[in-house]
Amino acid sequence: MTRILTFNAGSSSLRSALYRVNAGTADCLWQDHREQPPEQLGQQLDSMLAAIPLPVDAAAHRVVHGGPQLWRPARISAQVERAIEQAGELAPLHNPHALNLLRQVRAQLDPELPHIACFDTGFYHDLPAVAATYPLPHGISTDQGLRRYGFHGLAHQSMLAGLSACHSAASMPRRVISLQLGGGCSVTATLDGRALDTSMGFTPLEGLMMRTRCGDIDPGLLFHLKRSLDLSDAGLESLLNHDSGLLGVSGRSGDMKTLLEADDDPSRLAVELFCYRARKYLAAYTGVLSGVDAILFGGGVGENAAPVRAAILEGLEYLGIRLDPDLNSSTQGERRRISAGDSRVGVWVMPVDEGALMARQAADLLDQGI
Repeated sequence: MTRILTFNAGSSSLRSALYRVNAGTADCLWQDHREQPPEQLGQQLDSMLAAIPLPVDAAAHRVVHGGPQLWRPARISAQVERAIEQAGELAPLHNPHALNLLRQVRAQLDPELPHIACFDTGFYHDLPAVAATYPLPHGISTDQGLRRYGFHGLAHQSMLAGLSACHSAASMPRRVISLQLGGGCSVTATLDGRALDTSMGFTPLEGLMMRTRCGDIDPGLLFHLKRSLDLSDAGLESLLNHDSGLLGVSGRSGDMKTLLEADDDPSRLAVELFCYRARKYLAAYTGVLSGVDAILFGGGVGENAAPVRAAILEGLEYLGIRLDPDLNSSTQGERRRISAGDSRVGVWVMPVDEGALMARQAADLLDQGI
């Protein structure tokens, strides 16, 4: 039995939890969730750490981007810290905050306590070359380590684990499309538990429209914006990461609940565009998988916004998808199948528990003596 303390630093929140891991099962003993700007989270770290039920055998930290060097869970060392820092420019909303938090936690806990990094990119390390490769000159891609890394791997793995818990090995759906819809958003296509494609790429900016991130955009538009608005590289990066997405289109908010309750055309367009782009990816991934057996919705929006789930699936009946409107509207934040009884494709709300997965990964690493 191993007690693992987990830290999950998002772009605007911090989740911490203590798990007891025994025979591959992670039971949550304590948890804390704070929605605040990352730069303010350190101010509350003392009170958070003081509330943790001791003892603790190790601490596991979610790291969004491991760069080309790190994808497996790794015990934190000076070398691992440098690699996380170097990958920071590829995940500017996450890596710097996670590294800062990691260093603060290490300074306040037992200096002998093992700290383990768990990487969001790990699930996608073995993406097929056809999905991982950008159509750029081969030499440049090789020299620069350019590839589609993929993100939210821990969240998508967690959803798959939840789906597995609802099925026997023989009845487990093979072709699964999972949508992690929160502040950041991504969709992943898996076959027999292996990721075949995912919407995020070299950075977490590619793919779906998000809370403040634009997602897919014409590269030529970036050159136009730099010229027409006289933007610096930093200014363009800030525009795409912080001022776009739901916030940018609506001009009101990046919060989905706020936009669903709003009564103005820009807010309605933002929600419609969000759902439209997610629907396009979902339909495209049925081509990657030659069909689909299960669709999973996770993340704050995916788990709680029934109108968004319905809008994303609208018009996809030709794929054998039939939503049960009553089940969908009554499901919020709980694991439940929300498709109709005669739907060929199972549609599920699947709450994400990245902490439990991180705890199991950390416990496995300790068992190996690493």
